[in-house]
Amino acid sequence: MKPALIEISANTTEVVEIEIRASLEALLTGINGQYRNTQEAPNSDQYDHYRAMESAELEAEFKKFMPTLLEGVELKLDGAPAELQLKELVVPPPGYTKVPRNSVIILKGRIPRETQSLTWYYPMAFGDHATRVRQVDEANNEWHWSSHQWVKEDKPTEPFMLNEVFAKPSFAQVVKTYTLGGFQHILPKGLDHILFVLGIFLLSRRLKPIALQITMFTIAHSITLAMGTLEIISISPRIVEPLVALSIAYVAIENLFSSKINRFRLPVVFGFGLLHGLGFATMLSEFGMPTDDFVAALLAFNVGVELGQLAVVLIAYFGVAYWFSSEKLYHRIVVVPASLVIGIMGMIWFVDRLAIF
Repeated sequence: MKPALIEISANTTEVVEIEIRASLEALLTGINGQYRNTQEAPNSDQYDHYRAMESAELEAEFKKFMPTLLEGVELKLDGAPAELQLKELVVPPPGYTKVPRNSVIILKGRIPRETQSLTWYYPMAFGDHATRVRQVDEANNEWHWSSHQWVKEDKPTEPFMLNEVFAKPSFAQVVKTYTLGGFQHILPKGLDHILFVLGIFLLSRRLKPIALQITMFTIAHSITLAMGTLEIISISPRIVEPLVALSIAYVAIENLFSSKINRFRLPVVFGFGLLHGLGFATMLSEFGMPTDDFVAALLAFNVGVELGQLAVVLIAYFGVAYWFSSEKLYHRIVVVPASLVIGIMGMIWFVDRLAIF
C-alpha cells in the first residue's frame, strides 16, 4: 500500500479544498502502509472483494464510511478546527485488480482570509500520508505550492504558513506591522536600547546636545540596520551583544564626569549607534521580512524605532527633567544616581553576555 497523497488548496475566495488520493478499499478494511502486499493482511479477502467492485458499488459502500473519515481527519486553521464536508468522490473502474485502485476524495470547508497557517491530521489508522498545500489567488493569477510533508506517525503535520499568496499582507499592513514592530522593539521590549537613549538624554537637559546625539545615533544605526538586513555586513551576536551592553555603561559613566558634549562624545555615540543597528538587524531578521515589500518594511521598522526613541526622550523630559529649574540640583539628584544605575546594569549585562556566548 502506498501512502495517501493529500493536496490542500487554500483559495482567496475563502474556500479550502482537500484532495485525498487513496485506496478506498484500504480505508474500508483498515489495511495501511504496514503491508507491502495486501495479501499479507488478515482481512485480505474483504479487500479483494471491495477491489473487484464497480465504481458505483464501491462509492455507495464508502459513503457509509464517510462519517468515520470526517471524524478522524482534522484541519486546523490557526489552531482552530475547521468544519469539513464531502464535496466529491471519484472512484475509477476496477481495472487490474491485483494493484491498488486510487480513488479521489475531495473535502471542502471555509477558510477566513486572515488565516496565517494550517495543520492537517490524518490518523495513522488510515495509513501514512504525504501532504502539501497550495495557495491560490485566481483573481491575480497567483499560485504557490509548499513542499511535501510525509507523516509516518500518528500526529499532525507541522504548520503550513499561508503568507506567500493567501494571507499575503497589503502594503498598508506591511507598513503598520513593521512600524509597530520597530516601536515595540524599543518600548517596551528594548530595555538595553532604552537605557542607552536615557544615557544620551541625561548628559544635558538642553535641546541641542540631546538632538545632536540622537541624530548621530539615528544615522549610525540606520546604516547598519539596512546593511545587516540586506546581508551586506554580518557580525556575530557574540561580538555585538556584549559591546551593546558596554556602550550603555560607557555613556552612563561619562555623564558622571561631564555636563556637556566634548569632542569625543558624538563620534563615540555614532560608533555605538552602528553596534545598536546590527542588534536591530538581528531582531528584524528573526521577525522576518516580506519579499515584495522589503524596502517598505525596512523603512517602516526604522521609523518605528525612531518613534520609540522619541517616546523615551519625551517621557524622560516631561516626567522628570521638566520639573527642575536648577541644573546643579538636577545633576546631583537625577543625573548622578540614574547614570550610576544605568552604568552598573550595563556592566552586569556585559559580563553576562560574555559568559552566555
